[in-house]
Amino acid sequence: MSYLHCVAVKVKLYREPKTTSLHLRPGHWSLVTILPLSHLSVMAKLQAPQSHQSQPAAPDGGWGWVVVGALFVTSALVFGIIRSMGVFFVEFVQYFEESAQAVSWITSIGLAMQQCVSPFGTALCNGYGARPVVMAGGCLSALGFILASQATCVTHLYLTLGVISGSGWALIFTPMVASVMQYFTRKRSLAMALGFTGVGLSSFAFSPLFQLLVEMYTWRGALLILGGLSLNMVACGALIRPLGTHKAVAALAPGESAWSCASIFHRAYSYLELSLLFHRPFLTYSLAITFFNCGYFVPYVHLVAHSRHEGFSQYQAAFVISATGVTDIVGRVVSGWASDLGRLRLPHMLVLWTGLLGLSLLLLPLGSLGGSYPGLLIISLAYGFCAGAMTPLVFAVVPEIVGMERMLGALGLLQMIESVGGLLGAPLSGLLKDLTGSYTASFLVAGGFLLLGTMVTTTLPHFFSCTDQRPLQRHARNHNNKQQNQQSPESGLMTNSISEKLNHIDTIPYSQPQLDRNSLQPEPELYMPLNRSRTDDATTKC
Repeated sequence: MSYLHCVAVKVKLYREPKTTSLHLRPGHWSLVTILPLSHLSVMAKLQAPQSHQSQPAAPDGGWGWVVVGALFVTSALVFGIIRSMGVFFVEFVQYFEESAQAVSWITSIGLAMQQCVSPFGTALCNGYGARPVVMAGGCLSALGFILASQATCVTHLYLTLGVISGSGWALIFTPMVASVMQYFTRKRSLAMALGFTGVGLSSFAFSPLFQLLVEMYTWRGALLILGGLSLNMVACGALIRPLGTHKAVAALAPGESAWSCASIFHRAYSYLELSLLFHRPFLTYSLAITFFNCGYFVPYVHLVAHSRHEGFSQYQAAFVISATGVTDIVGRVVSGWASDLGRLRLPHMLVLWTGLLGLSLLLLPLGSLGGSYPGLLIISLAYGFCAGAMTPLVFAVVPEIVGMERMLGALGLLQMIESVGGLLGAPLSGLLKDLTGSYTASFLVAGGFLLLGTMVTTTLPHFFSCTDQRPLQRHARNHNNKQQNQQSPESGLMTNSISEKLNHIDTIPYSQPQLDRNSLQPEPELYMPLNRSRTDDATTKC
C-alpha cells in the first residue's frame, strides 16, 4: 500500500489566480490533486528559506560606482598603510633597540588579524548588513593607531597596531569587497581594479608623507595623525547600500530555543559558510593564496630597509616604494580591463601575473648589486605592476569557484586561511636577514613562495579548460528541481504560499478521477459552502 494518499477534488475558481502551473480559468470546474495539510506545511517551511536567499540582479553601475569609490578610500587606508609601514620599521628598530625579526611581527600580526578575523566580519554582515560592520571597523582601526602613539615597548605595538587595528581592518576590507562584487557582473573585474587603485595611489603618496610626518612630529605624532585619517573609513561605510535582504536561516523547530547550543551552531554554520571547508576547489585555491601571501608583502616590509642597507638615502628608499605604487595603479587597471575582454579565463590570468611576480622577486636582489639605484628601481617597477595586476584577480576568481550565493562567506574563510602566510612571511624574511646579514635570501624565499602558489593554482578542477566552469553542483540541483516542478501537478501549489492558493477555491468531492475539461460549463451558483454535498459525488482516492 502506498504511504502517500492523494485526494481528487473538484474546485471552482471565482477569479484568476496570481500564479499557477495548472492553467485554471475562472468559472470552470477542474480536477486538481492536493497533498494533506501536514505535507503542505512541511514543503512550505522547506521552500521559505530558499526564497529569501535568492540573489537580486546586479545593476552593473548606478550606486555601485559610489561603492567603488568607498572601496578606493578604504583600500588606500588599509593596505596603503600596511605597505608604507616600512617607514616606521627603521624608527621602531632604533627607538626600541629590537631586532628586525621582533619588529617585523608588528605588521605580520596586523595583517594576520585582518585576515583571520574576516570570517567573523562576514558573519556579522550576513546577520546585520555591511554598513554598521564597516563603520565599527573604522572606529577600531583609528583606536589602534591612537593607542599605539603612546606605546612604551614593542609588545604595546603588537596589541594596538596588530590586534586592535588589524581587527578593524578585518571588519572593513572583506565587506567592502563583497559589496562591490554584488553590484557588478560583466564589469566586476574592472570595478574591483578601479577600487583597488587606492592601494597603489596610497603607496605612492604615503611613503614620502609618512617620512615627512616622522621628521616633523616623530613617530608618535605620525601614528596619531594616522588614527585621524582612519576615521574616514567610518564615512565610507555609511555609503553602502546593500542589495536585497540579509542572509536567511531556516526556522527553528517547535520548542527549540533561539539561544540553545543547536540553534547557535546552526546559525554560525550558515553565516560562516563552514560547508566550504569540505569543498575541494575552494581548499585548493585557499592553499595557493596562502603561498602567495607568504611572499607578497615581504617587499613592502623590507624593501625600504634593503635600500637603506645598500647605502641609499632615506628619500631614495622611500621613492622606491612610491614608484612601485605608480606601476601598481597601472597594473590594476590593465588587469581589470583585460579580464573584462574575456579572451582568457580569470584563473589563467591569475597564474600569469603571479608567475611574473615571483620572477621579479627573484631578480630584486640582483638589481641593487654594486649600488645600482636604477637597476633596483626598474625591477621594483616591474614588481609593482605585477603585484597590482594580481590583486583584483585574487578576489574575482572566488565567485567562479563557489558561486555568488556563498561568495561573502568564502571571502571571509579565504582571508582566515591565508592569514597563516601573512603571519609567517615577514618574520621569516626578518629571521633570514638576521642570520645572513642581508635581505637577499629573504627576497629569494618570497619569490619561491609565489611560484609554489602558482603551481598549486594549476591543480584546480578544469583549470586547463578554455571555457568558464561555473559551480556545477548548484546548477544541476536547480535544473533537477525545475524538472520536478514541471512534472508534478502539485508544483503550482508548492512553490508559493499554500494559503494564497486555497483561499480562492471552493472544494467539492468529485466522483470520477478522469475529467474532460472541454465539456465543463460554469455552474449557476456563485458560491457553494464546503459542507454542502451532491448526491452523485463521492470521494475517490488515488
